[in-house]
Amino acid sequence: MVDETQLRAVFTQLLAQQQIAPARGFPEEYTLFYHQAPNVETRAQIRYLLGQQIQFLKAPQLDVENLLKHWRAQLTPKLDQGGQDALDIDPDSEYLEDMASEAPVIRMVNHLMERALDLNASDIHFEPEEHALMVRCRVDGVMIKLEQLPHKVIPAISSRIKLMARLDIGEKRLPQDGRIQYRLAQRNLDMRISTLPGVHGESIVLRILDRSDVNVDLDQLGMPVDVLDKYSQLINQPFGMILVTGPTGSGKTTSLYGTLEKIRTGTQKIITVEDPVEYQMEGITQIHVNAKIGLTFSSGLRSIVRQDPDVILVGEIRDSETANIAIESALTGHLVFSTLHTNDAASAVTRLQDMGIDTYLISSSVLGVMAQRLVRRVCEHCAEPYQLSVDEVHKLEINAVDYLHTRKGKGCEHCGQTGYRGRVGIYELLMMSDQIRHVVTEGGDANSIRAQAKQESMRTLREDALEKLAQGVTTPEEVFRVTRAH
Repeated sequence: MVDETQLRAVFTQLLAQQQIAPARGFPEEYTLFYHQAPNVETRAQIRYLLGQQIQFLKAPQLDVENLLKHWRAQLTPKLDQGGQDALDIDPDSEYLEDMASEAPVIRMVNHLMERALDLNASDIHFEPEEHALMVRCRVDGVMIKLEQLPHKVIPAISSRIKLMARLDIGEKRLPQDGRIQYRLAQRNLDMRISTLPGVHGESIVLRILDRSDVNVDLDQLGMPVDVLDKYSQLINQPFGMILVTGPTGSGKTTSLYGTLEKIRTGTQKIITVEDPVEYQMEGITQIHVNAKIGLTFSSGLRSIVRQDPDVILVGEIRDSETANIAIESALTGHLVFSTLHTNDAASAVTRLQDMGIDTYLISSSVLGVMAQRLVRRVCEHCAEPYQLSVDEVHKLEINAVDYLHTRKGKGCEHCGQTGYRGRVGIYELLMMSDQIRHVVTEGGDANSIRAQAKQESMRTLREDALEKLAQGVTTPEEVFRVTRAH
């Protein structure tokens, strides 16, 4: 049986917006009336939220409007003696926990998560606005709207997520971080939760890590054959440092896991220090950073060195102390992998210089730097030939004759009408040759290092993206979105 609280939640979230009205005898009579037929997704969502098999019937518009008025009067919370709306009262922790445990709230949060997962989203964003709660998700690196909910559901939704992540429900003034273990069908999901106080409520972001669906095969990440060959040579060196650079969400972690998978033979001791450990790998000792107890990248790395490793992975070099220890490790017989947040490969060298690392130490320890990004793939189900416009040819500074096989997706059910499905990496590999080491030692800036690397046939991020455009793998819009011309 659907209770009044449950019906009220669904009414305020969905029914009134969609102009769908319950029968007067609801819930004894499981019938909803509409004037304009709701789509299949809306019907399924309503049935899911109410937990019942609902009958949908067409009715005159005036009848539907009268029913909506009836239920709005029945379900709108009554004003208390102070004149405040009951849902606007600032609830205490105990009340929030009770509210977060109600069936409609649980169903709504689960439904939103499952919809995002069906779209293969990497993140879910709950963004409070002045009059609504906007729910968006990031699919293939691009934000899309998932749902818009009434503003009054914000306390219930945020409390439910906090409860799942074992966070302090009553704390709404300070940012919090947590994790949720979530199982959907045969998929084991690990979600990282971040809350941030805002003007209209707490902004919450869920980062989705699918442990059962991680591609750690270097050969399948989209590296050009020549780049893959050179990178394979680097990662099989006995010692030195290899850096992977790029912004958040550019696939650095996947590349590093693929690297460890490729060199993992059982004859080496491999230790990682990560924040967090995103995917667990057999035969590798993985350490999770915990700043609350003093286990940072630098302290963890210092302890790792005393564990007699052959290969060390440092999730990220964030400060000069971590950079110094990593470089010392690379110079004393260890193969060290790490990441930096820089725009291109050459800038990684100057970033280390900014951290106070001497140029001679950089040139002696760094074997190579790989910068990367992710571009969306053209959907194979709806791809069709596309001819570049004169303006696109001009802006990309290319010869149109070399781009006769470009494609675009027209949009279909497989790609959510976006024309894209999945992503592929683009790469820029800087090998530390003797000439580049000389430029570094002489104090050359990123432009000087990049110019020397291009003389030595380094393919830039833009050039790799253009190669994938010529192959029909991606589109001009993605090339412009992700790369820039040097």
